[in-house]
Amino acid sequence: MLIALIGPPGAGKASVASYLGTQLGFHLLALTSATTPIRPLSNLNASTDMTALSSSKEMLDYVTDRWNQCFVTLDLDTSADIEAFIKRPFFLCVEVGGPLLTRWSRWKEKHGEIRLEEFVALDDRVSFGPGSSTPTSPATGIKTGSSTMASSKSSSSLLTGGDGILGTTLSHTHTEHTSTSSSLGLSALRRYVHLSIMNDHLTLPALHSHLSSLHLPSEERLRPGWDTYFLRLCNLASLRSNCMKRRVGAVLVSSNRILATGYNGTPSGLANCNQGGCPRCNNTLGNSGRGQNLEECLCLHAEENALLEAGRAKLAGGVGGGATMYCNTCPCLRCAVKIIQTGIKKVVYQLEYSMDEKTKGLMREAGVEIRQIHLDP
Repeated sequence: MLIALIGPPGAGKASVASYLGTQLGFHLLALTSATTPIRPLSNLNASTDMTALSSSKEMLDYVTDRWNQCFVTLDLDTSADIEAFIKRPFFLCVEVGGPLLTRWSRWKEKHGEIRLEEFVALDDRVSFGPGSSTPTSPATGIKTGSSTMASSKSSSSLLTGGDGILGTTLSHTHTEHTSTSSSLGLSALRRYVHLSIMNDHLTLPALHSHLSSLHLPSEERLRPGWDTYFLRLCNLASLRSNCMKRRVGAVLVSSNRILATGYNGTPSGLANCNQGGCPRCNNTLGNSGRGQNLEECLCLHAEENALLEAGRAKLAGGVGGGATMYCNTCPCLRCAVKIIQTGIKKVVYQLEYSMDEKTKGLMREAGVEIRQIHLDP
């Protein structure tokens, strides 16, 4: 596994890297050709092992040859770099962020005094590239080699994280913001991010506790397990729904093979729900609250559509003794009856619904296994 940490100034990237190195055995990889002049390496724990490589291509080859080991880097800071890594099955891009004022305080703790206006301009340059900063007075706290930048303070109460930036000085005159400049900043990298970490913690133990809860080295982050895989497909299927009350998706599976998918909506040939096809779902003034007057609803539920699509013959007689219904929301009573009738043997869902206990009781009585799982953030 290779975790690439990206983020704005003062976010705490080096603190995360140090945690991965000292607590989880990750090995730090650094580029000697890195474009970030303010190196966060000084913030890393002295015991953190580090290997220096000459280019992102060399790093890619190095990790590929050792793909079953754990690495972390703070030096993949361009789209071209990350494009090469994103195709590999061992790569995870993690953005570390935090509230602006918190990051400003961390920056001052590490690098010395800097006015908020100057830090905001620096933050803009990192996020949107050169030319994006607004007019400001001379940035005496930002120029490379200045006494402010060279100074370093230690603090046990504030985190001092990785602060790599794209450039050495702030422009003292306004430069027209262009799409070219914005493509160079952090904003251009966010489309590659697999996980975002909000570092608003004021102490290292608090940050470490949060990182521990995320299970960053989990194999599921690189290759989701079957339950996670099918539930994410449920969420994808739900995007096809136009029900005015709730979007729901369902996937029918047997022996880890997809039999059918479904999403809720009015039957074929009728007006879509969001076009007025279901009076109950479009009634905002009546008594059609959650779980009420379901007998008046004209929408087929996601589970129903999946069942109808697959057919009972495929469900009850599937390989291994029956199919499994995955659904991102617990089935209602209407669907539970149909699930039981068609021979489904197991139901796995993610989100709760108003009649969960009634559904569970009915399924248990019929011998259908039902369980809820929670996906990692």
